[in-house]
Amino acid sequence: MAMNTRKGFRFTTYEAPDQTPFEKLFEIFQELITHTSGDVEEALDWLRELDKEYELTDDNYTIDDFIEDLKAKGYIREEFDTDNPEGGQAEEGDEEGARGGNLSITAKLERMLRQRALDQIFGKLKRSGAGNHRTGKSGRGDEHTGEFREYRFGDALEHISMTESLKNAQVNHGLDSFSLNEDDLVVEDTQHKAQMSTVLMIDISHSMILYGEDRITPAKKVAMALAELITTRYPKDTLDILVFGNDAWPIPIKDLPYLKVGPYHTNTVAGLQLAMDMLRRKRNTNKQIFMITDGKPSCLRLPNGDYYKNSVGLDEYIVEKCYAMAQQARKLHIPITTFMIAQDPYLMQFVREFTQANKGKAFYTGLKGLGEMIFEDYEQNRKRRIKG
Repeated sequence: MAMNTRKGFRFTTYEAPDQTPFEKLFEIFQELITHTSGDVEEALDWLRELDKEYELTDDNYTIDDFIEDLKAKGYIREEFDTDNPEGGQAEEGDEEGARGGNLSITAKLERMLRQRALDQIFGKLKRSGAGNHRTGKSGRGDEHTGEFREYRFGDALEHISMTESLKNAQVNHGLDSFSLNEDDLVVEDTQHKAQMSTVLMIDISHSMILYGEDRITPAKKVAMALAELITTRYPKDTLDILVFGNDAWPIPIKDLPYLKVGPYHTNTVAGLQLAMDMLRRKRNTNKQIFMITDGKPSCLRLPNGDYYKNSVGLDEYIVEKCYAMAQQARKLHIPITTFMIAQDPYLMQFVREFTQANKGKAFYTGLKGLGEMIFEDYEQNRKRRIKG
């Protein structure tokens, strides 16, 4: 199913084998709740309209039955806020607070949406343990490989496998005259684990929903999928997410389903400044910035607190500030990978010069395949930087 904010929904033929009525509706509901930025009431209104047109339910299982099942399974909750009967934004720190209505999604569904995004974008990835990314170096490290070799001078004592060493001693000297010497010792090889700190920047300026094209939802799905990938497959890595419009600010992973576009210009400089501040605090040696944007930089925050804005063409003052930030990141050994959704030639030229200033990379892409590109680049960056 695809969504266009002005044209509605488009369905393709799909036969889901052995799905219960709840499971069929739940698949659609998860897509709708992502598009509505966590607004349960709006998602259910869309679901009722789709039910009228496509006959998704029957007398044996209705939309009301589905809603009750959502509550019973812990995916949505009903809010009873006497002080604010119309609902509203959750209080800070309340993971399951009201989100603009009497019904809200729970932390359980937030996690499911991240996993669903991962499955949709990256496919069914097999979960692996901590330290999945390794160097090609063997020896004194912190990741066990299951492979053994003879002891060498300088090997740490804690890496000696006593079981294998005793076996060697028995074979070499026999049980009657047992002895253990240096030639009997066996060491288990280890590999160095590499860690990566990533900041994902998401443009939430108004252009992300202009011209009837919903660009924020694919970006949001990518962020949810990347967050799920890192926390489950590479738990030693870190991911921070920030959004940028007139200003830039960090958002927690749990708030990704609720992300919306605002009436903002594009302050790319503020986003880069915040991203680098985040990465300076990381102890990891490997750091990178991913930036998803579709518009040109059109805004700056001046030292006196005022905004300098110019939406006409590429403003030289703003552009030069962007280049300066790219160079600063380069000096800090922080590569920036830009995923440029727009295809305008003059914007592509700006991105090329920005990328050259940073010695980073740029992808000029539409919405299709955005997630796969980011995943592949994430993996390649880790391998390349680990080898270096």
